[in-house]
Amino acid sequence: MSNKIKCSHILVSKQSEALAIMEKLKSGEKFGKLAKELSIDSGSAKKNGNLGYFTKGMMVKPFEDAAFKLQVGEVSEPIKSEFGYHIIKRFG
Repeated sequence: MSNKIKCSHILVSKQSEALAIMEKLKSGEKFGKLAKELSIDSGSAKKNGNLGYFTKGMMVKPFEDAAFKLQVGEVSEPIKSEFGYHIIKRFG
C-alpha cells in the first residue's frame, strides 16, 4: 500500500446532505461539479474537491482511515469527522 495518496472530497454538515449527494453521484453527476457547488470546505471546493497528495498523519483519523482503504477511482460512503460528513474519492 502506498504511503502517499491523492484524494478529493465533498464536505457537508449533515448526514442527510451527504446521502443526497451519494444519490446524485450514483445517477452520474460529476464528483468535481458537486464538490464545487456543495462542499463547505471552501479551499478544496474551488479545486473540484481536490486535496492533493497526503500521507498518514496529515488528516483527521476517520477521514484518513477511509481514504487509505479506497482503491484508485473508488468513492467512499459518507464518513463522519469533527468537521462534518466527507465523501472521498481517491485518485492516486
